Amino acid sequence: MQSDSIIDKIKKLEKHVLALEGTPTTRKMIQGKIQAYCENFIQNLKEGIAFNAIHEDACGFYDYPICENGYSLDEVLDLFDRSVDKPGLNAASGRHLAYVPGGGVPTAASGDYLAAITNKYAGVFFAGPGAVRIENQMIQFCANAIGYTGNYGGNLASGGSVANLIAIAAGRDAHKIKGANYHKTVIYGSKHMHHCVDKSIRITGLKECIYRDIPLDDKFRMDVGILSKQIKTDLSVGLAPFMVIASAGTTNCGVIDPVNEIANVCEKFKLWLHVDAAYGGLFCLLEEEKAKFKGIERADSIVVDPHKALFLPYGLGVALVKNVEHLLKSQFYEADYMQDAIENRNEISPAELSPELTKHFRGLRMWLPLQIHGVAPFKSAMREKLLLTKYYCDELRKINNIRIVNEPELSIFAYRYEDPSKSKKENNSINKRLVEEIHRDGKVFLSSTTIEGEVCLRIAILSFRTHLFEIDLAINEIKTKLGAMTINS
Repeated sequence: MQSDSIIDKIKKLEKHVLALEGTPTTRKMIQGKIQAYCENFIQNLKEGIAFNAIHEDACGFYDYPICENGYSLDEVLDLFDRSVDKPGLNAASGRHLAYVPGGGVPTAASGDYLAAITNKYAGVFFAGPGAVRIENQMIQFCANAIGYTGNYGGNLASGGSVANLIAIAAGRDAHKIKGANYHKTVIYGSKHMHHCVDKSIRITGLKECIYRDIPLDDKFRMDVGILSKQIKTDLSVGLAPFMVIASAGTTNCGVIDPVNEIANVCEKFKLWLHVDAAYGGLFCLLEEEKAKFKGIERADSIVVDPHKALFLPYGLGVALVKNVEHLLKSQFYEADYMQDAIENRNEISPAELSPELTKHFRGLRMWLPLQIHGVAPFKSAMREKLLLTKYYCDELRKINNIRIVNEPELSIFAYRYEDPSKSKKENNSINKRLVEEIHRDGKVFLSSTTIEGEVCLRIAILSFRTHLFEIDLAINEIKTKLGAMTINS
């Protein structure tokens, strides 16, 4: 009787649980409505605004708490539309010209759908050999693009932040940096280094090391002469230079540090060279751009972000290390409960090369678009963005009192309005107001930065949906807002 009672309870619960699986009819209904929403979203991107500063419609979000029995899909989609999709930045829009956009190619979403439905475990080869092969192939693709050969290794991380963390930890352990030596260990970077690298230094326990902020030259690149002199000075007083962090496409200005010259210095003094190429690195896919990255293949570790120059949705960065043994030394651990996986190792598994054990099968969002489209349209998109950047720069020069702060190397550069009759403080206020006015309208989305005390606007042209129409719109917004500000000032 006891057994029968338990079985009855199990069957009753099973019937309730089956709602999570749904039926072919309910799954088709849900997929159909979500697909219709997504298609409508894509169709309206061309004419829709890039930024919505008004958040009142989102205030009802907390009126829908997580509850026992849920809500209808129509209610949930309406809530998502009002409270999530509409407010703030439309990062999928071709009018998004701030930070570092990408856009999110639709076929990547199909990859995520496949990954979520099949729920393949991409952490260990024994459990998901095909999933691991996909991830390893994507690492190989990125490594080949930047020129790595031989015994390199890598990991598909959630983005550049975690990828930098993995790479810097590998450098730390390869050089056997211990806490007792932090007080004399030296790391070298620059003012335009991305702040996620600072976070990586802190998280890896290296915050207590000595950090040297190497000055920039007149093109906002790390000054190699000063770097070399500083290393010599540090050695002469008994310090232990350890790592140089260079950038291949800074966030502020899109500038590429002289990596080959920095590599010469690192080789001479036996330092670990890490290159944050999250934004710029995959432009190496273009033969005509490779010369700008000369020497990048000499770096001990590199980070690239496919969710930038490969136009994928947010959530995919790649850590590459020239010698995979350094990654293994930093990340590999064994456990009794993983003995089956260890005994059946055919390829290196992602879980052996990163902090993640359970991980999203994120390689599929990159692999599927490349398999469907091939590499050619991605290269065309990159070339289009480079030409659009040149066009935008040329058009800005035609606007009175606009100064180009740095000549574009890739698809990011800084510029500012500068009235020679006004002080720096007054011009800074004008540039701040210009950005605020552009945000208020939201037709395009631009961002600002501060370079050597000057408030500047910056453009980042990298969404695959950004074309000539969007760039002309941005130019017109600059002209219109400046004109109105001049009249009203």
